[in-house]
Amino acid sequence: MTTIAKPQAMVSENVHNHCNLTTIFTPGRDVSLPETTIRTPRRPLRYVGGLPVSRRGILAFFAGNVHGRVRPVLLKHWGDGRDDDMWVYGPLPARVSRRMSYIQHMKNSRFCLCPMGYEVNSPRIVEALYYECVPVIIADNFVLDWSAFAVVVAEKDVPDLKKILQGITLRKYVAMHGCVKRLQRHFLWHARPLRYDLFHMILHSIWLSRVNQIELHE
Repeated sequence: MTTIAKPQAMVSENVHNHCNLTTIFTPGRDVSLPETTIRTPRRPLRYVGGLPVSRRGILAFFAGNVHGRVRPVLLKHWGDGRDDDMWVYGPLPARVSRRMSYIQHMKNSRFCLCPMGYEVNSPRIVEALYYECVPVIIADNFVLDWSAFAVVVAEKDVPDLKKILQGITLRKYVAMHGCVKRLQRHFLWHARPLRYDLFHMILHSIWLSRVNQIELHE
């Protein structure tokens, strides 16, 4: 296989698509690609949707690999059944998944915890939107204003996580849940792309980035 190095000018002018903000990401030029987990590629919408608010009996749920600086702290305070309202695990134990799958947990939860791992970005945020669960992003220096549909918690506040979530009124939660449901279509993949789905939103981001570059050079 022959590898041809790209001229630096070509690389600098191209629009790059990144899942995470890195040192090579250039604001105003590059675009972000949300991380998604598609469990059934032939039927990408198979599991999309969730229970209504009144039937979501779990306050908060997380299950996943324990890496980075936040997840071990989350497990220390809330893991392995320490609290009946906070269903927090490392990898979901077989004894638990036999009763309720990972997806069913998210569909039954009011809040889905999205603690940063090695990086802030995670497919779990999009999974929360798929299953109509309000995402709780646990990370410092999160600059995007997602307050209409997500809760952002500072890393130092992990010990107070339950109190923070219980402090959100039902009225506010219902409004956030409604925003999650309305946003959902912008993060969906379809076998044939539909207007306003993720495929078209990425194309729109690329188009807008190119328009911005043209305006800057004029």
